[in-house]
Amino acid sequence: MLHIADLPLLNAILNGCSAVLLVVAFLFIKNGNVTWHKRTMLAAFATSGVFLTSYLIYHANIGSKPYPGTGIMRTIYFTILVPHVILAAAILPFQFITLARGLRMDVARHRKIARITLPLWLYVSVTGVIVYLMLY
Repeated sequence: MLHIADLPLLNAILNGCSAVLLVVAFLFIKNGNVTWHKRTMLAAFATSGVFLTSYLIYHANIGSKPYPGTGIMRTIYFTILVPHVILAAAILPFQFITLARGLRMDVARHRKIARITLPLWLYVSVTGVIVYLMLY
C-alpha cells in the first residue's frame, strides 16, 4: 500500500516519466507521426495530472520540507527551486491551451504555443526530479 511518505518518490518518478514522454512526443512529431505524438502527449498530460494530484495530497498532509544543506549546495538548490516553482505554477494554463489546440487540430496556433509550452514543461519536469534528489 502506498503511504503519504512514499509520495515524494512517486512524484519524482511521475516527473521523470513526463519528461521522457515529452521528448518522445517531440520526436514523433518531428518525424511526422501525428497519431503517436498525440497519444504520447496525452500520456504526458495524464502523468502530469497524476503528479499534481499526488503533490497536492502530500503537501496538504505533510507541508513543505526544508532543504537540509548549507553553503553552496543551498544556493544551488534555491537557484533551481525558485524558477521551478514559478514555472510550475505558470505552466498549467499553457498545457491546457496547447492540448486543446492540438486536439482541435488547430495546427498553426498549436505549434506557436507548443514552442513555449514544451521547453517550460520539460524544464519543470526535469527540475522536479532534481529537487527531489537534492531533498531526499
